[in-house]
Amino acid sequence: MNRVVVIRHHRERVAKCSLQPLVGRPGFRFLEAGPEFSFDAGGHTLLGLGGEVIGPADSGRPLLLLDGTWRYLPAMERQLRGAPCRRTLPAGLRTAYPRTSKLFADPARGLASVEALYAALRLMGLPADTLLDGYRWKEEFLARNRGLLQCPGSRGSS
Repeated sequence: MNRVVVIRHHRERVAKCSLQPLVGRPGFRFLEAGPEFSFDAGGHTLLGLGGEVIGPADSGRPLLLLDGTWRYLPAMERQLRGAPCRRTLPAGLRTAYPRTSKLFADPARGLASVEALYAALRLMGLPADTLLDGYRWKEEFLARNRGLLQCPGSRGSS
């Protein structure tokens, strides 16, 4: 079973994708969402900006992450079938990724995809220690969010 399913928008630039180092890892499935794409998201935990904060109770379902710029996400969500369990990340998390868009504003709570994935897995109580190894802004992200990335009830380190 895939622990994480990543659906990447077909126009997302793979060279700039923070999740690219994870392609081919066991437990991860990467799909490309083109115009005719459809995915049955029933039984998955969909990480986004709606729902309750993700936590250990969500660890029994595969995590579904939509990977694309913020303007593509509504269209990508329309390509999902079924009823995923919607979850979000705590409001206090801050990205370390330098934003460069001159055309579109990112939401204040927006994180790089690898940051969001790392945070979700940590909060679910699942292993995530090596996910940020290839991420250029790893140390800054962890420093900015120290204390916010602990699974409720755990005392482990990042």
